[in-house]
Amino acid sequence: MNMPCDHNGIIMAYNTVRKGGIVIFPTDTVYGIGCDPFNDKAVRMIYRIKGREGSKQLPVLGFSIYEISKIAVFDKLSEKFATKFWPGPLTLILDVKEERIAESLGLDKKIAVRVPSHPCTLKLLKECKLLVGTSANLSGHPPAADPKEIIEKLEGYDILLDGGKILDPVESTIVEVMGDRFRIVRQGKISEEELLALT
Repeated sequence: MNMPCDHNGIIMAYNTVRKGGIVIFPTDTVYGIGCDPFNDKAVRMIYRIKGREGSKQLPVLGFSIYEISKIAVFDKLSEKFATKFWPGPLTLILDVKEERIAESLGLDKKIAVRVPSHPCTLKLLKECKLLVGTSANLSGHPPAADPKEIIEKLEGYDILLDGGKILDPVESTIVEVMGDRFRIVRQGKISEEELLALT
């Protein structure tokens, strides 16, 4: 089902997530596909829809640093990065501290987290607090910025929140923080220079 990013669409998407369904939504980088991160059945369905290997872990989107701090451990540097770049295109790899989410997502010790800056997704996250948020594409294919492309290529999801075409689709920069050091896992919108300025 295709719904606009209005109040009714957000509430319908929220209820879908609550009942274990799969939603697709626009973010500030590319379109994402997600579910309740505590629902292991829904998590498995995302792997099936994307044709993704189970060994590749799924990131989690949160409404705020506060919500993410319930599931991940922030230290001085990661808190600096989050305060500066969230909401925005920076994914942080942090130590996971919530056992139930580690179990449902099949995590070892680390979790990838982000607060996106797209108004539609933030409205949904205001209701859900946390969402699995990986790119809405078949594994190995380019991420999708156009909902029409998703409708043509993906099946098995319950609702698509249509926010139109994303005009500047660049993936988030993924950074692993280790004490006072960091490592860029994937270069995206945020540059190494911008990160180094905070260290």
